[in-house]
Amino acid sequence: MTSNAGPVIRVEDVTRTLEGEVPVTLVRDVNLVVERGEFVCVMGPSGSGKSSLLYLLGLLDVPSTGRIWIDGQDTSRFDDGMLTDFRLARLGYVFQFHFLLPEFSALDNVLLPMRKLGRLTEPQALARGSELLERLDMADQQHKRPSQLSGGQRQRVAIARALANDPLVILADEPTGNLDSAASTNVRDILRALTRADGNRHRKTVVAVTHDTQFASVADRRIGIVDGRIDLGWQPAFQP
Repeated sequence: MTSNAGPVIRVEDVTRTLEGEVPVTLVRDVNLVVERGEFVCVMGPSGSGKSSLLYLLGLLDVPSTGRIWIDGQDTSRFDDGMLTDFRLARLGYVFQFHFLLPEFSALDNVLLPMRKLGRLTEPQALARGSELLERLDMADQQHKRPSQLSGGQRQRVAIARALANDPLVILADEPTGNLDSAASTNVRDILRALTRADGNRHRKTVVAVTHDTQFASVADRRIGIVDGRIDLGWQPAFQP
């Protein structure tokens, strides 16, 4: 059950260090709040910790110190099984490379998270998968395999898959990094529209890592990160 009280994401004093002979700190002393329905872009130089922060927010990695709350739940209290279930039910992911299964159709790729979660019957899942692809102007492509689709079409299928289980938050890592300008604009507009949908049930929160200043220009907020730390003074050089 989604709560409508408080921020959707709250990060408190989070540091992530890879232990070893020479420890490497990926993210350091991060404090961050993301409100419901926000479209937030995380930006910064290469190697600054952007993707590491996104993986922490997406519960694909865990902090060395500090805590992350999502929808009011302290995820530091989750065991591995709880983390897996929470990711599947509440979070959606879009990456630079779509990671669609090549042997499956577009529709079957979208059905995978629903089948794994098991909340819907097969007819219900088929209906939802088709509806999501239709919303993304992919209805006539749903039975094609990824190799038969353009890069922009594959990324739209990946967005449909991310939406399959009606997640609270969409996390996107360089979602336009492998696309031409027209496809990039299309993906940007789709993700922004998700945060503007009518009604709390349909409105998503989107947190995206990007180098693309055109993509970031429509965000509600841009967060700079440098050397693993949030840098409130860092700003990208926006292109006209």
